[in-house]
Amino acid sequence: MRHSRVTAASFIARVLPNPYETALGGPDPEVTQHLLAAVHADFSCPPTGHSISWQDCYDAAQQRPLPHRAGFLLDECGNPVPVPAHRGGEASDRPRTAQAAAVRTHREARGMPLGNQG
Repeated sequence: MRHSRVTAASFIARVLPNPYETALGGPDPEVTQHLLAAVHADFSCPPTGHSISWQDCYDAAQQRPLPHRAGFLLDECGNPVPVPAHRGGEASDRPRTAQAAAVRTHREARGMPLGNQG
């Protein structure tokens, strides 16, 4: 009997059970999820090109729960990482908004019993 391969991503809970998802994602968790994943992809993929496509970076982040996505935009102490030069200037509003959401999500998640999802 042949068994099909199952990727590990199928076992990762992208959406946390309530009340955690709403508490971490704010009034519209789906918007927060998209914002964090999109800014992660923006940071990872400069406009000059990258070996991994923007869409692949975005999709990889979209598979993770909110606390993990927040971690993509924060350093090990929970502070925002510097905005890359290619995202500075006028284009820095979206990253700053995402980093503020990431800091809030990270702080809220620390007090929640999320196990490896947080």
